[in-house]
Amino acid sequence: MTRALDSLGRFAALRPLVTIAGWLALSIIVIGAASTFGRQFEDSLTVPGADSQRAVELLDGAGAAQAGLTAQVVLTPTAAGATFTRTPAAMATARKLRDRLATLPNVIDATDPAGAVSPDGRVARVSLQYPVMEQLDAADLEGLRSALAAARDGEIGRTLQVEAGGDLFFAFSEPESGVGELAGIAAAAIILLVAFGSLIAMGLPIVLALFGLALGVGAMPLVGHLVEIPSWAPMMASMVGLGVGIDYALLLVTRHRENLASGMSVAAAAGHAVATAGRSVVFAGGTVLVSILGLSVAGIPFLTAAGIAIAVVVLVMVSASVTLLPALLGLAGHRINRLSVRRRGPAAVAASGRWERWATHVTRHARPYLIGATVFLLAIAAPVLALRLGVPDDGTLPESRTERRAYDLVAAGFGPGANGPLVVAVDIARDGGVVEPIRRAIAADPGIASVAAASVDPDAGVASIIVIPTGSPQDQATQATVDRLRGEVLPAALGRSRATAHVGGQTAAFGDMSGRVEERLPVFIAAVVVLSMLLLMFVFRSILVPLKAALLNLLGVGAAYGVLVMVFQWGWGASLIGLESTVPIVSFIPMFMFAIVFGLSMDYEVFLLSRIREYYLASADNDAAVVRGLASTARVITSAALIMVSVFLGFVAGNDPTTKMFGLGLATAIFVDATIIRLILVPAAMALMGDANWWLPRWLDRTLPGGHHPRPTREIGDPVGAGETP
Repeated sequence: MTRALDSLGRFAALRPLVTIAGWLALSIIVIGAASTFGRQFEDSLTVPGADSQRAVELLDGAGAAQAGLTAQVVLTPTAAGATFTRTPAAMATARKLRDRLATLPNVIDATDPAGAVSPDGRVARVSLQYPVMEQLDAADLEGLRSALAAARDGEIGRTLQVEAGGDLFFAFSEPESGVGELAGIAAAAIILLVAFGSLIAMGLPIVLALFGLALGVGAMPLVGHLVEIPSWAPMMASMVGLGVGIDYALLLVTRHRENLASGMSVAAAAGHAVATAGRSVVFAGGTVLVSILGLSVAGIPFLTAAGIAIAVVVLVMVSASVTLLPALLGLAGHRINRLSVRRRGPAAVAASGRWERWATHVTRHARPYLIGATVFLLAIAAPVLALRLGVPDDGTLPESRTERRAYDLVAAGFGPGANGPLVVAVDIARDGGVVEPIRRAIAADPGIASVAAASVDPDAGVASIIVIPTGSPQDQATQATVDRLRGEVLPAALGRSRATAHVGGQTAAFGDMSGRVEERLPVFIAAVVVLSMLLLMFVFRSILVPLKAALLNLLGVGAAYGVLVMVFQWGWGASLIGLESTVPIVSFIPMFMFAIVFGLSMDYEVFLLSRIREYYLASADNDAAVVRGLASTARVITSAALIMVSVFLGFVAGNDPTTKMFGLGLATAIFVDATIIRLILVPAAMALMGDANWWLPRWLDRTLPGGHHPRPTREIGDPVGAGETP
């Protein structure tokens, strides 16, 4: 692999225009095809085999309207003291709006607002019934938004406050983007400028990351023909893609400039950079891909699809790093150090000396540092024991969003449970007499606020019952009610009947998704850890190095989980990130975070250990290799980590709690990894293990790809082959 990467880097540097033209042609073809033939993003809560999914399938198979999506238009009079019960003009205006909305494309039914008025008369609802998601697209949501905007700006808006929310908004709302992402990129540019001291060197990683992001995200509509890509996947992919793209380029540009400084030609420097740092990038990127694609273990289609979408972006970044970036380096030539903003040499030497003194200090006091840092991280991770999975509802959105205002109006007028109705689907094909007993049993449950009259279709053999719980959608008591209905109430009401009943609706689906994640998370973690350890074992020909990396990365991820619990569940410092209320941890965030953080942590592990191994191969002195390896990479690793943290924190500035959670979790994990783990725990642990770090049984060495090779004698900086062992 080393020789192949070296040749690839040299070729790209010697023929930069050909390489760049090839990438531009590929991007034009892919993005053009995606815009012409690509599929729209779709948000689906399908959890195969779950009770809520069986309810959807039963209703959908019978053609029942309740199987489709809904939108709730919530109205309240603008005049002080006016109500829908005492002010006929208000109700007349509400019905006028209802008639307009009923004519929108794909609206199956629009309910009469007079049938859904709050007890105090201040709030009325119009429910719009749409078909199943597969028959809709984002144009349906935009059509509704346009109709509501026209109503607010016209005569209706002078009489009524008009807000809206519901399934349709969840399914097709695009994640909001703001200045946060731009701020993250700007911060990354400043860090690169400080690290490189040259505007040209600073610009190359930014150009590479933005180009790779445009191509990777632009290709997602084409990937949508293979799997249904959720609408939030591009946001997550942007977050990860920007981080890894800039990081990978930083590692390569740093090595290239070192090679130039040692007297190499531009092409040789680029080739050698790809063969060394680029090799680390390939293996680190492979670890990220393994981790992210491991999401398929969850058995939740939209998680698998999102993982594939993010993996596409990471794959583009890795490919561009070892081909497009060398071409840009070849094009820049020796001009890469021009437009300098500072004199680099003395500062770089001083920084290296400071890191060497730090590494020496840690290795000499390895035991107390190892114990102290481990106890500290375990303390931060302790809140994970209180982790509560769920899905934030519209009540966690900022008040600037119409969904939040509609949520608050419904909760005030009808009770919190009205924002998360349950749909009980009953198969009555073999027993039509169970509907009323089921309805009465549900109504008698203490967690139920009200039960609507059953909608029975004897021809289709299906009945549906709309149930309003007493608690809000994210209330733990609401999920307890769902569990009780499934485990006790419905079985008792059905008795020996051959009929079946299933509890569905968005609230139940969210709970089923959380349960599936909790069930599969240990299996997923084990699969990712084992695969990553095997990959590192192949790269470094060691047993203890991969084991140590896995344990320390688990510790870092646990600390990030703990911070999420403290901020989002307990509300510690929530106002600092613009969070208006505490929320449960989004059910799929821990799994996604683990996949991405574990992979990204391996980036720094591979880069650091590659240098340590190079020094060890040349000297056979473990402690000296650890000190020199850390001293030569710490500046780059901390710069790379600062870039990632800046990019991820940029997404915390958004309005969506899920995006905030993801951004803060990743930023915390990378910060912990690049400081406490990489600069303290890794050198301390490797110093204590000594030469055992590099031990591998001979039979296993011969079994792994690459075979056994005796320890070579080489100069520091020469490429190290995957099959070479100390």
